[in-house]
Amino acid sequence: MSKKIKRRLRRVIFGAILFTIAILVERYELVSALEFEHIYQLLFFVAAYLVIGGDVVKKAVSNIFHGQVFDENFLMTIATIGAFLVSEYSEAVAVMLFYQVGEIFQSYAVNRSRKSIRELMDLRADYANVLREGQIVMVDPDEISVGETIQIQPGEKIPLDGTIIKGYSQLDTKAITGESVPREVAEGEFIYSGSVNITGVLMVRVEKDFGESTVSKIMELVENTSSRKAVAENFITKFSRYYTPAVVISALLLAIIPPLIQGGNFYEWLYRALTFLVISCPCALVISIPLTFFAGLGGASKKGVLIKGGNYLEVLAETEIVVLDKTGTLTKGSFEVVEIHPAKDAMISYEGSMQPVTRQILLELAAYGESYAAHPIGQSLIAAYGREIQKEQVDHVEVIPGQGLKVRVFNQKLAIGNLKLMEAEGLQVEKNNGSGTIIYLANEQQYLGSIRIADQLKDDSKEAILQLKQAGVKRIVMLTGDRAEAAKDVAGKLGITEYYDELLPQQKVEKMEELLKLRSKNKKLLFVGDGINDAPVLAGSDIGVAMGGLGSDAAIEAADVVIMNDSLLKIPFAIRLSRKTIQIVKQNIVFAIGIKVFVLLLAAIGFASMWAAVFADVGVAVLAILNAMRAMKIR
Repeated sequence: MSKKIKRRLRRVIFGAILFTIAILVERYELVSALEFEHIYQLLFFVAAYLVIGGDVVKKAVSNIFHGQVFDENFLMTIATIGAFLVSEYSEAVAVMLFYQVGEIFQSYAVNRSRKSIRELMDLRADYANVLREGQIVMVDPDEISVGETIQIQPGEKIPLDGTIIKGYSQLDTKAITGESVPREVAEGEFIYSGSVNITGVLMVRVEKDFGESTVSKIMELVENTSSRKAVAENFITKFSRYYTPAVVISALLLAIIPPLIQGGNFYEWLYRALTFLVISCPCALVISIPLTFFAGLGGASKKGVLIKGGNYLEVLAETEIVVLDKTGTLTKGSFEVVEIHPAKDAMISYEGSMQPVTRQILLELAAYGESYAAHPIGQSLIAAYGREIQKEQVDHVEVIPGQGLKVRVFNQKLAIGNLKLMEAEGLQVEKNNGSGTIIYLANEQQYLGSIRIADQLKDDSKEAILQLKQAGVKRIVMLTGDRAEAAKDVAGKLGITEYYDELLPQQKVEKMEELLKLRSKNKKLLFVGDGINDAPVLAGSDIGVAMGGLGSDAAIEAADVVIMNDSLLKIPFAIRLSRKTIQIVKQNIVFAIGIKVFVLLLAAIGFASMWAAVFADVGVAVLAILNAMRAMKIR
């Protein structure tokens, strides 16, 4: 609980004690023997009123001098002072007491919903240990330049993005990605600022200035979130602007016209008008609607989903078409050896004797042959082989553009490449029709076999597509620049029936524009990309989602939603969260306005007391706030 809430709570408790004393004095006539007993009773009530509601009166007066007359502070002030004027002391103090209780509920709810976002705002490290002239010096993170080396001790926050040059550790990335499991990191890996080092000492080469670092980008995102209001929030702002003056004028007319026309009791109609004012306070709407959006944004950020504003929550809720990039979004974006097919009856001289070509021998020959290649295919073969390459066993490397290479491995001449290379060598091969990249191997005498290398599906891709369908997304489309075979294979495995392959970046934008025309009225199209080369499509969609966009400036700037890790399951979660949030907003609007109108009518005809007004104002606000907080609890 914050200091501000504690101070208000202490004041309200002290005022409530004074209020209780005042009621006892009035009911049991404890000062009846004294002269001017009614004045003493009034003093107790005034003291309780000032302790409890003095800040409300002060704020109302201050707002009047600043040109902001019609707000809830003004309504509460004139209603309660009016109650004093008609000798309804206890009701006047009670109204202010319950109003303050409602304000405490509101403050607590806001603080709770901001908790996860405050954690993000607390990502910035207070200092960094930088290596300068052989000494470790403690400086401010924004004083460190790219290329310098920093030391990060266990328990310290990582101050800047960089690459580990020495050390091994585990990182707590929960505040960044929403993942509770620590991440293991070692030499050569890139790490993001804002994470917490858990175990080992790390020496890190700084790759980005503080202003361009991940923690700085996230802080900027969060700071700008509240400036993007949803349509419902804008509606409440405009509603209050016209609603409050209207009810003040209505209350004034209610106090004056009926007594003049009917010749009734002026006191009775003044009481009704004051009750009308208390009921009319739009607290439930003004507080609960922005709070609901804030709770939804906070609940999302707690799970590693940064949504840039309440307006994007509304767009997410109306998602009808989901368009996904393939590489890096549905797939891992890294090549792996998935199949090894030795040729039937193929024999090779290996370790001093003729042996059948096995899977292990074929992989070893390919790994050695491609060991000088810097491209992903060669690296994936070496990774699958998993042993140290003895470079002296490889020589006479001849690269053949568009076909592959010829190389001597273990004193044997090998041809390693695609079908064109095999045809150029005059060899008959067993054609591999699988998706991905096929590497064929042959020596001078015969065809030895093939190895298929492919980009692998992410572990959660299939489940994510299923959940999107269960969430009511009517159309799921995959766009890729990859070959038709690879696109067909991925789409088939995931159950995606609509896909477009071999697209250039501009063609992706054109296809997106075609799909935008196919969505239903008031429905939206969501695009999910890896955030590196999809910036034009992210910007052109109704709402763009960047996957694993931590290190991508283009993603953070172009996307409307940033998934802090690579989990595709965050997409259906974000859609479910947005729909639940909008549902809660609508519930609060209907509930608050409905109760207000009902009790206002009762007050106008004399069937609602000031106590009913308290419930209609404070009670409805508290219930709406509690309902709003449900937006943080979406699984």
